[in-house]
Amino acid sequence: MTAPSSDLVINALPLPVLTIGAKGEILHANSAAEAFFELGLRVMQRQRLSDILPFGSPILTLVEEVRRRGASVSEYRIDVGNPRSGVDHVVDVFATPLADDGEVVVLTLQERTIADKMDRQLTHRSAARSISALGAMLAHEIKNPLSGIRGAAQLLEQSADEGDRMLTRLICEEADRIVRLVERVELFGDERPVERGPVNVHGVLDQVKRLAQSGFARHIRFVEVYDPSLPPALGNRDQLVQLFLNLVKNAAEAIGEDAPDGEIVLSTAYRTGIRLQAPGSRERVSLPIEMTVRDNGPGVPPDLLPDLFDPFVTTKANGSGLGLALVAKIVGDHGGIVECDPAPRRTTFRVLLPMYSARDGRGAEAEIE
Repeated sequence: MTAPSSDLVINALPLPVLTIGAKGEILHANSAAEAFFELGLRVMQRQRLSDILPFGSPILTLVEEVRRRGASVSEYRIDVGNPRSGVDHVVDVFATPLADDGEVVVLTLQERTIADKMDRQLTHRSAARSISALGAMLAHEIKNPLSGIRGAAQLLEQSADEGDRMLTRLICEEADRIVRLVERVELFGDERPVERGPVNVHGVLDQVKRLAQSGFARHIRFVEVYDPSLPPALGNRDQLVQLFLNLVKNAAEAIGEDAPDGEIVLSTAYRTGIRLQAPGSRERVSLPIEMTVRDNGPGVPPDLLPDLFDPFVTTKANGSGLGLALVAKIVGDHGGIVECDPAPRRTTFRVLLPMYSARDGRGAEAEIE
């Protein structure tokens, strides 16, 4: 059996792919691109990229940046609405120089990826705000009576027999559990701006690993794959520790206590060219700091993926469903992205964060590139 031609392979792709020449001319477009732009290949080959995009589209600047840097660049949430049909399209764009010709650039467009994830994260924050009022009410209306119930149970325990002591201890434990749940809900009500500064992300992950190995993950092997040249992230160290402690705890619980080969991989990397338009702003923020937590547990159920970061969504019998919702809130407050990459026997949570820059505008990006 002979191998299929490259044109057949490209046309089989479900994503629009365009090949752009040195002067912006469209050299080739696959079938998905023809359907996306509602133009045939022959018509597109008589036009430039600027002819089929909205006026001043950032994709044009993206193509020039790829040529200048000679490296791939990605940009998220770009509007490539069709001026003729009036249809709105928000896409992620991946631009790559062609290996044998630095002037030719290959564009791949993908709808409903990071843009949708960020929309969901905004929904998560909205949901968090809606339950923050509930948290404030619970703090006042429930925590105080619970402390009275717990105190009464402790007094009863002093004069109870062994069988009744089990019941009084159960009352105390359940009261403590409800208080912990209320305190976690209260975290969503804190709308103060996050105090951020330079954070060594490897220090964050090392602290999380030490905490995990001294408790809930003592039976799991940790693997570290760090980029030693990674610059500081712009963040709040305490909140980032909380964020990754939640992710590592989820990974450990997914693996289970009886898994003989349980493994969690903590990794970092510097990703050039990843930018995101900040909600409510025209500013495009670079997110070069990548931190991932990968486990070899059974994976995330497919039906849970769309709502994975929503409050009160959980597969655990005794879970509150607030761990990943809090992760989404912290990442959103940092102006970053969190995504889940599920696969059989492997689940990866990826967090992208902005890099710290000094007050004079200088950052580590210029030193690394």
